[in-house]
Amino acid sequence: MSDRPINVLFICTGNSARSIMAEALLNDMAGGRFKAFSAGSHPTGDVSPMAIDLLKANGIEVTGLRSKSWAEFANADAPELDVVITVCDKAAGEVCPSWAGQPITVHWGVEDPLMVVGTEQERRKAFGDVFRILNRRVSLFTSLPINKLDALAIKRETGEIGKVVD
Repeated sequence: MSDRPINVLFICTGNSARSIMAEALLNDMAGGRFKAFSAGSHPTGDVSPMAIDLLKANGIEVTGLRSKSWAEFANADAPELDVVITVCDKAAGEVCPSWAGQPITVHWGVEDPLMVVGTEQERRKAFGDVFRILNRRVSLFTSLPINKLDALAIKRETGEIGKVVD
């Protein structure tokens, strides 16, 4: 990895909740070491208000968060990606665009809180559960000595983080 921040792209299908939260969490914890982005294979065009509320309630910056297509990161002027992390099973199974560079790709599957049907309290709990899981995984990711690891070790360690649920 170079001296610039490590560019990480989080992907889910709609880019409205999980990948948005992961992007915001990593940028919050980055300490200049990372630059996070998010995108969707079929973006909704809207960011979930519950995701925004949860991020704000935890003191995490939400300015600039938007639902966008992963095609933006396949353009010639896109940032060179170092790590691409899918956070939903559907996006993990899709054929991704060609990314600039040769990013490490891993999967951190987590349930879609937008699919929870129930009371507002039940939906907010689902968002809270996803936030907690992503917060833990992102925290573990930022603690990796990435600049001291080779690509295979980064892939292995980052992939193992995707199995953490608490």
